[in-house]
Amino acid sequence: MAFSMSGLQQVGPGGNSPRIWVYSTTDAIATVNTSGYFNGAADVLTVRDIIFVCDTNTPTTNIVSVLSNASSVVDVSDGTAISETDTD
Repeated sequence: MAFSMSGLQQVGPGGNSPRIWVYSTTDAIATVNTSGYFNGAADVLTVRDIIFVCDTNTPTTNIVSVLSNASSVVDVSDGTAISETDTD
């Protein structure tokens, strides 16, 4: 599946600090962390921004950071999985 700008919402301030985003998608992290996936948001994402990627299909949550944004090609980190357990 392709990136959808409607799934990306800014939740953190920005300014001199990295911005924090939440991205809701049905795509797996292996798709989302591919270089170029976030090209449609190249005009709003900056290096060091943090994105919480919520896969609504699996469901899983990963944290990625923007590693580069050059010539409108966005590359993010592989992602760190957030453990989601419910033992009750």
